[in-house]
Amino acid sequence: MGYLVTGGLVLAILYFFAKWLTQSNPAKLKEVLKMLIGGLLLAFCAFLAVTGRYVIALPLAAFALSLLGWGSAQSFKFPGGFPFGGLGGASKSAGQTSNISSKFLHMELDHDSKKLEGNVLAGSFAGRALSSLQVAELKQLWRDVQPDGDSVALLEAYLDSRLSNWRVDFHADSTAGQRDTSSSSALTEKEAYEVLGLAPGASVEDIRAAHRRLIKRLHPDSGGSAFLASKLNEAKDRLLNRH
Repeated sequence: MGYLVTGGLVLAILYFFAKWLTQSNPAKLKEVLKMLIGGLLLAFCAFLAVTGRYVIALPLAAFALSLLGWGSAQSFKFPGGFPFGGLGGASKSAGQTSNISSKFLHMELDHDSKKLEGNVLAGSFAGRALSSLQVAELKQLWRDVQPDGDSVALLEAYLDSRLSNWRVDFHADSTAGQRDTSSSSALTEKEAYEVLGLAPGASVEDIRAAHRRLIKRLHPDSGGSAFLASKLNEAKDRLLNRH
């Protein structure tokens, strides 16, 4: 009888855990699992330390702390000066962002959150952050940038992320003239690196990996922007053609 009760409890726990997994946000689930694994590893490290196996416990503890988000773990070094952060391949590059500029706008895209932020470079709102503009000001800016196709595409990508029904509102009383839908000059090598969020001199493998990672997140089929996806493709082609 006791085995039946225990088995039933285990099955119930597994059922609710599986249900939680299917309903959880992937990003949140990843963080929860990292915290859980990190906590279990720390407990195991404590056991290793108590039993005198410090050589194994120290690097494993550093890894556990990195899972828990402790930046100091990245500076841990093994005897001989080998850095913990060097294990398992290259570390995550700093500032996971892409930068794209046009005549009127400079935009920055966060790779993880897909959040767009930007600043106005020219016109009546020059020097202002897009996040500081009210809806009426954004509408006026949208009208102002119509002569430049790239600026229009960038601003509309930002508006899509901030205002769900902006197209209906903006087009309803729009007096904007004919827009220039042509793209501006081709990306420079420096701009291509910035679009992919890479440092100058990145290898072919890094270029392909960055493009593959970003295009999955920013492709229109995944809720991204067609313009940003086209810029990613252009940046990849620009950098690969130099090799």
